[in-house]
Amino acid sequence: MGGKEDEMLVFLPKPRRRLRLTSWGLAMDVVLLTLTFSLFALGTFSIINPTQFQNFLSYFHCGSKSSSQNTTLPNLHVGAPQCDVTFDSDRFDCWPEGKGAVQQTCEARGCCWDTNVGQGVPTCFYPRIFNNSYRVASFQEFTHGMEAVLQRSTQSPYPGDVMELKLEVTYETNERLRFKIFDPNNKRYEVPIDLQKGKEMASNPDYKVSLSMEQFAITIRRTSTGDIMFDSSGVSPLIFADQYIQIGTQLATSNVYGLGEHRSSLKLDTDWTKITFWARDQAPILDENLYGSHPFFMNLDGKNNAHGVFLLNSNAMEVDLQPSYGSSALTYRSIGGILDFYVFLGPTPDAVVRQYVNLIGKPFFPPFWSFGFHLCKYGYMSSTEVKKVIDRNRAANIPYDVQWNDIDYMASHLDWTYDNTTYAGLPAIVEDLHQHDQKYVIIVDPGISSVESPGTYPPYDEGVKDDIFVKAHDGSNLQGKVWPGQTVFPDFLNPNATDWWYRQAKRYHDVVPFDGLWTDMNEPSNFVDGSISGCTNSSLDNPPFIPPVIDGSSLFSRTLCPSAQQYVSSHYNVHSLYGFSEARASMGVLNQLKSERSIVISRSTFPSSGRYGGHWLGDNRSGWKDLYYSIPGIINFQMFGIPFVGADICGFGGGTTPELCTRWMQVGAFYPFMRNHDALGQKDQDPGSFDLVTQGYMRSVLQTRYHLLPYLYSLFFRNHIQGTPVVRPLFFQYPGEASEVDKQFLWGTSLLISPVLEEGATFVSAYFPSDVWYDFYNGSRLSTVGESVRLDAPLSKINLHVRGGSVLPTKPASLTTAALRNQSFSLLVALADDGSAEGEVYWDDGKSLDSVEKEKYSSVSFSVAGKILESIVFVDNYDVGSEMQLDGITIFGVGKMPQQVMVNNVAVIPHYDGKNHVLKLSGLSVNLLQPLKVTW
Repeated sequence: MGGKEDEMLVFLPKPRRRLRLTSWGLAMDVVLLTLTFSLFALGTFSIINPTQFQNFLSYFHCGSKSSSQNTTLPNLHVGAPQCDVTFDSDRFDCWPEGKGAVQQTCEARGCCWDTNVGQGVPTCFYPRIFNNSYRVASFQEFTHGMEAVLQRSTQSPYPGDVMELKLEVTYETNERLRFKIFDPNNKRYEVPIDLQKGKEMASNPDYKVSLSMEQFAITIRRTSTGDIMFDSSGVSPLIFADQYIQIGTQLATSNVYGLGEHRSSLKLDTDWTKITFWARDQAPILDENLYGSHPFFMNLDGKNNAHGVFLLNSNAMEVDLQPSYGSSALTYRSIGGILDFYVFLGPTPDAVVRQYVNLIGKPFFPPFWSFGFHLCKYGYMSSTEVKKVIDRNRAANIPYDVQWNDIDYMASHLDWTYDNTTYAGLPAIVEDLHQHDQKYVIIVDPGISSVESPGTYPPYDEGVKDDIFVKAHDGSNLQGKVWPGQTVFPDFLNPNATDWWYRQAKRYHDVVPFDGLWTDMNEPSNFVDGSISGCTNSSLDNPPFIPPVIDGSSLFSRTLCPSAQQYVSSHYNVHSLYGFSEARASMGVLNQLKSERSIVISRSTFPSSGRYGGHWLGDNRSGWKDLYYSIPGIINFQMFGIPFVGADICGFGGGTTPELCTRWMQVGAFYPFMRNHDALGQKDQDPGSFDLVTQGYMRSVLQTRYHLLPYLYSLFFRNHIQGTPVVRPLFFQYPGEASEVDKQFLWGTSLLISPVLEEGATFVSAYFPSDVWYDFYNGSRLSTVGESVRLDAPLSKINLHVRGGSVLPTKPASLTTAALRNQSFSLLVALADDGSAEGEVYWDDGKSLDSVEKEKYSSVSFSVAGKILESIVFVDNYDVGSEMQLDGITIFGVGKMPQQVMVNNVAVIPHYDGKNHVLKLSGLSVNLLQPLKVTW
């Protein structure tokens, strides 16, 4: 600045060319001089001397002066021109510590001080024009990217500045760009997860990269539209110190989604919002960091194109959102690692998720039984009580597939044990479940008791022998405290830990043959702060900057000391990977133990967790707000690549009511993972515990879920091979519409769910995008679209609508998924205005580990045009008994009774509902694996 020539280099991957924009600094001097004299004429501020003004023009930075530098800091204050920020929303926080700032210390950082600001606006903020300390010292361009050396000569307020950085930009694919900023002279921690890069390289990408030279900034725009996808100019400056890394970006619009795990509306609030990333045992509440860490967001631009940004960093971090530049801005602050960004071009929301999932790894394919209804309670005090719950739900004819146990079953809360007194009947219960085609899942916590008598508890004895426990700073096994008392913690990043975990699981499975694992408390949670002997005074345990975490005071609150050592790095670096690493090890154990598909449900998650299991949203309470927040929570995890997700139906704590539990069962019937879970000391809330009327409401919606399981299963197949989200917000299907709607959601592209989320309500105001919609229950067409519609919603009903243009595979509802599998298929066809429709069905044995990879399945697509329904059989490698038979077809939107209906050239007698224009065919007995042709 200040008269120097500032260059901007614009890199276009294809074709390759370089644009040079010069005299930016001179132009800014002119603007500033004009502004200065104008403001002086208006009497806005007093005259400053020439020396001060030259400092103003030539030296703006965000850090305190190095002792080796002779440059003096400008005297910044609210009256200084560079502090005259027109709008509060354009002030970027220069004191993120949150406390301790006064005018003197703020201005010592070269920043501006003003206490006359609105709520949430920083009082210590960066100057309007500033030098972000780094400049591009050299660069080199390649066919598929470029490199640059970034240097700075001033110090930041944080110790251990990295004075020279390297920028690497890689044009990885046409839809994905990576840029990485790191210390080229010293090896720093990088996240040890296996990304799925593939071999594709960019050939015709729709992005361009620009570098600002004298004041480093990187800007990435969509070439076809010019819209911003990442732009670090004019926002929070780049700082790269040993334990403080910061970079900011402008956002295309305020339509921002993701950045988990947290509780919020689907669309994030960009009005001075802080989001913290540090895995933590915290029941879901607003404005708190929760169990997992997912630094990924999606942003819609003004043309309704979507893009995504992923920062691969597992250290404690915060993201600040603020309403800047007429839109919004975002600032990252991490306390370690490097800056490793991936930008995904979309341009549709679905495409952004697919591109992200293709990088972090496509989700696992759950077994068919796991899509049934699951029951659990913390507080089954005996195996007799568990058997009572099982029996009463069977007696009530409740569709029901999986029984779970919380920690009550264990002997003294010890993993891989069961209480021989209170749970003496557990092996017989599991055998009974299996005889009724039902499954059994157990909880395991990572804390392993370290105080049992030697030789009496193999998980500890063998773990010590194998040396797989997390170490304290002095090399001893770190001692914490969880449910069993004093504990140690397996290091699942240690390659030996999986074999140790397998041996414990195998020994227990030989006695109690469980079908899945629930990995809880794996943030990891600790009932003491750090360890039973505390933590060190080192900078790992007490870093110079701590994002706002629990109590706002320490990283080790209710978890392990950051100075603890794990196989690949310090716990400081890998803390938020703990749940991921346990889920990965647990899925490996199940695959080896059972040789068929199973489930792991993990409380703590990280990018790539979806490859190894699912998630539930934690210990939500029994409240109507909790019911609502479960919907954006479910949708967020679709974006995070963990589609098999659910919330504790009816609420985990606080006590439910028949009305709330009914409404929650109705919403939960459309969670991908459907589990009713209750807390210790609360009244039972399984369906069989309620009165007959309430049981009837719950049974009805469960029957609807089971009826639709072939459609859900087919969506998960598509998700497994492509990453396509299963549960989707409306704006995924209708960009430009419903960007804030998060009280309704879609299954795939075809089924719209509009639940009641308020106490006492008997109707729901539901938004219907401009399209054709049919009532799921009777096929009647909705007459008003493109606006909110009032729908009747008595307690017995959840409103469901099918989008015109869809074909949904179904089977008759049954009491278990095993019974349902033996039923014949039906098709639900909903015609678009032009008479078209399409859909698919995937079917396999529901359990083989390699069904998809070895094509041990059948896949059939359906299309309708010109009053002809036809099928194409893509794969026909699974055909067992009646499973692949087609019995019935229901068609919505048939204008009049057809004169003749033919199925594979054979006339059939239809049933026609003239009021709702629905055509029904039954008793077909057609093999779906043969070409199908239906005319009417």
